Amino acid sequence: MLETECYQCPYCGEQVEALLDLSAGEQCYYEDCPVCCRPILFQLWTDGQSWQLQVRREDD
Repeated sequence: MLETECYQCPYCGEQVEALLDLSAGEQCYYEDCPVCCRPILFQLWTDGQSWQLQVRREDD
């Protein structure tokens, strides 16, 4: 199950769209910002019906 979600890069502030795979359950991974190329920590929580995405700077 794939979902798209817009988020704001915690470094450059640009609005970016991420493609999320909700079928893998809770996840924590790094992905580079496509604008400024800095590493963003993605934390995805899901309980089957709903999900939540949090993005943070690598050094937070």
